Amino acid sequence: MANAYLYSILATAAIFTLLALSLNIITGYAGQAMMGIAAFFGIGAYTAAILTTNEILPFPLALLAAMVVSGAFGAVLGVISLRLQADFLAITTIGINFVMAAIFNTLKITGGTLGLTTRKPVIFGIRMNNFHFFIMTVVIIIIVCLLITKMRHSWFGMALASIENDPGAARSFGINVSEYQILAFIIGTALAGLAGGIYAHRMGFISATDFAFTVSIQVVSMCVIGGLGTLRGPIFGALLITSLPEILRFADNYRALVYALLLVIMVRFMPGGLLGDDSPIWKLFVKIFRKFVPKKKTRADLIAEQAASVGDVAGAQVVNTDPGAAPDADQNPDNTEGGLA
Repeated sequence: MANAYLYSILATAAIFTLLALSLNIITGYAGQAMMGIAAFFGIGAYTAAILTTNEILPFPLALLAAMVVSGAFGAVLGVISLRLQADFLAITTIGINFVMAAIFNTLKITGGTLGLTTRKPVIFGIRMNNFHFFIMTVVIIIIVCLLITKMRHSWFGMALASIENDPGAARSFGINVSEYQILAFIIGTALAGLAGGIYAHRMGFISATDFAFTVSIQVVSMCVIGGLGTLRGPIFGALLITSLPEILRFADNYRALVYALLLVIMVRFMPGGLLGDDSPIWKLFVKIFRKFVPKKKTRADLIAEQAASVGDVAGAQVVNTDPGAAPDADQNPDNTEGGLA
């Protein structure tokens, strides 16, 4: 019984970690103010739940369909974002979240106010439980992290970084800012839809309240507290926020207040997050870690060192062959021991 409860918490933490990673792509890497990620979380959840409940598609294909549908809605939002600045985009995404929650609460196909019941999927003859959902989600998170790492070192990742820093400067270097922003929205919302599809089948029941604006704030808190623009930040933030309800059971009525207070404190005193690149905690950890594990020199470091050494040698040769320098005594034929001849 204790193990089942533990895996229930771990499965929830893994799903919200995947959701936080999806938001991090849009806000952390592309610099877009997304405040309604729960709407796309819900789109993916209802898409997958409807497809499996009506036996239209099996569970794995339903998850792919959830990604496609959520990504399609994300593309529409990406196009809308091209005409909106940061603050207005944030307000727009908040409005989208409220609109989608109202739609979920109204449509007959989504169960309306009664919600929608899902069945636990059966894979290879085994009915999935919290342990299986946890393992599956962790594997997906590892794959997503590897792909994001690959992305950050690619042209796409460098373009997103330049757009996040200064869209105007990125345009001056020939980067199609609109295209990359839309792609970031598609990728991020598709991952949110995937997390929603897993969540719907793991819970067994979903309703509009599962995708309310408060959920979006919770996911934003995960990214901000952990550290936007990093992989470790959303993961740490998701684990911290999902574990807080268990830690703060004695103050259940004040849980939302604690979330808001943490968010305000982080924005005011540590805007980079607890584990962000500029965080003093992270810098201290790296400093201690490097004492035991020195940083391996990359090929770029070796090339830079070689170039520096060549430059030093060339500089020394220039000094030795300077025509304006005073000649050495041994090289001056007129300077003899006997004086003038």
